[in-house]
Amino acid sequence: MILALDLGTTSIRALLIGGDGRCLGMAQQEFRQIFPQPGWVSHDADEIWEVTCQVIPRALAHAHRQASEITAIGITNQRETTVLWERASGRPVHAAIVWQCRRTADLCRRYREAGLGDLVAERTGLVIDPYFSATKIVWLLENVPGLRDRAKAGDICFGTIDSYVLFRLTNGAVHATDPTNASRTMCFDIHRLDWDQELLATFGIPAAILPNVLPSAGLFGHTAAGPLPAGIPVTGIAGDQQAALFGQRGVAVGDIKNTYGTGCFTLFQTGDTAIASHQGLLTTVACDPCGQIAYALEGSVFSAGSAVQWLRDGLQIIGSAPESEALARSVEDTGGVYLVPAFTGLGAPYWDSEARGTLVGITRGTERAHLVRATLEAIAYQTADLVTAMRIDAGHEVQALRADGGAAANSFLMQFQADILGVPVIRPRSTETTALGAAMLAGLAAGFWRNPADLA
Repeated sequence: MILALDLGTTSIRALLIGGDGRCLGMAQQEFRQIFPQPGWVSHDADEIWEVTCQVIPRALAHAHRQASEITAIGITNQRETTVLWERASGRPVHAAIVWQCRRTADLCRRYREAGLGDLVAERTGLVIDPYFSATKIVWLLENVPGLRDRAKAGDICFGTIDSYVLFRLTNGAVHATDPTNASRTMCFDIHRLDWDQELLATFGIPAAILPNVLPSAGLFGHTAAGPLPAGIPVTGIAGDQQAALFGQRGVAVGDIKNTYGTGCFTLFQTGDTAIASHQGLLTTVACDPCGQIAYALEGSVFSAGSAVQWLRDGLQIIGSAPESEALARSVEDTGGVYLVPAFTGLGAPYWDSEARGTLVGITRGTERAHLVRATLEAIAYQTADLVTAMRIDAGHEVQALRADGGAAANSFLMQFQADILGVPVIRPRSTETTALGAAMLAGLAAGFWRNPADLA
C-alpha cells in the first residue's frame, strides 16, 4: 500500500491507498490557526510535524495494517506557506507564514512600484502578491534578528510544508521540494525549471537556504526515524492543487478541476505549453500522465470553505458545515443578499490584497438561511469568474468541471455551480483526490503501479 500524507491548511490527513486506489484507512487531525493581527495567518510548523507523527499510526490502526506493508510515501501540501528552520536541529526559527497571510502587502507594493511585475510574470508565471513565498521569506529575513546572516552562512533552510516534513521524516538528510511547489515561490523560473538568480538577488534571498528541486514522481529520500521505520522511500511530492488535478486524472489538454477547500483552486491543464494569461490567471507547473513536467492555468479564490467556517465559528449561525446545504435549500433564493468573502483580499482574477469582505442587500426580512445560501453561492460565483477567464486565455471550451475537496460534498453548491457554468460538474465517489494524486505519483515512481494506464 501507499501512505499519502495530505498536509492541509487546517488539518493533517494520513491515508493508506491500496492497489485498486481505494482508501484502506485514514486518520485526520486539525491543528491551530494563529491570527497575530487582522489579515495575518500563521502556523506552528513544529505542531504540524507533531500532528503528522500522530495521524500515521492512527491510520495504520484504522486499516489494521503494519508500517512494514507501506511500499512508498507520497506527500501533498498546502502550497506557498513558508517555513524557515535551523539546518542542524530542524527547529523552526519563527512561526510559518501561511499562504492566506497578507502581512507582506506593503512589500509587494514596493516591488510592483519598482517595476518588477513583468519580470516576475515572465519568469515565474505569477503576479506579485503576498500569496506567494518570496515576500514571506523577505519578511522573515528582515524581522527575525540575526536571521539574514545565519541564512547567508547556510545555517538556515527554507521550505514549503512538504520540504519541512520531508526534512523531518529523513532526520535532516534531505532538503528538497518538487517543481509544483517551487513554481509557487515567485523565485523559480518555470521555463528553465530552476531557481532564478536574478529574482533571488532582487529580493535579497540567499540561494543557500533553497531546497533541491526533484521530479514530482521520483525518489526524494528514505525515512530515518520518528513515526515510521527507517528505509521507507518517499517517491512522490506535489502541491495540493496539482496533486488534485493528477488524482482526478486531469492530464489531457483542456481537463479542468476545481478543489473546494479552504479556498477554491481551479486548474486547467495546458500540456507542454505554458500559456501566459491575459485574464488575471497564473501559469503554473503541473504533472503530465507520468508525473513529469506539464503546465496549467490556475485561478485561486482565497475564501471558500473558510467562508462557511466563518458562518460556523465567527457568526455561529450554523453548528456544522453540512448544515449549510439544508439551510440553503430551505429558501427559494438569497432574498437579494450577496456576500463577497474577501476576508484576506481577492485572488484571481482581481488580485486586490486590500479588499475586504462585503455583505449587501440585507433587509428586515433577511434570515440566516439567506446568508448561508449567499455564502454558498459566492463560492460558485467566484469559481465561475475563473472558468470564464480560462476559456478566454486557453481559447478552449470547457466540457465539464471535475470537483473535489470538502465542500464538493455539498450537493446544493455543486448543482448551483453546474447551473451558472452551463456544463456538467463531475464529483468523484471519493473527494479525497488530493491525497490520491500524491499516492499515484509515489506509486508510479516506486513501481507499485506499472504505468499511467493502470491509474485510469
